[in-house]
Amino acid sequence: MYLDILTPDQTVFSGEISSVQVPGTAGRFEVLTNHAPIISTLEKGDVTIRLAKEEKTFKIDGGVVEVLHDKVIVLAEAIL
Repeated sequence: MYLDILTPDQTVFSGEISSVQVPGTAGRFEVLTNHAPIISTLEKGDVTIRLAKEEKTFKIDGGVVEVLHDKVIVLAEAIL
């Protein structure tokens, strides 16, 4: 699965991942390979990425996430 985390100023992360957890407006949720298509608003909180051998966390100040065909795009308002 491929993930892009973007802000208006920069590309924060771009690459292959195993899974990602995001702070949805209705609650935190995880996206795995072959996830159903979804668009959701995001609240301020942690975006946690699982790579092959490590985990990374970014704090965002809200935004939007789109999942389609094993590609996840997080459009964050800002990275805190």
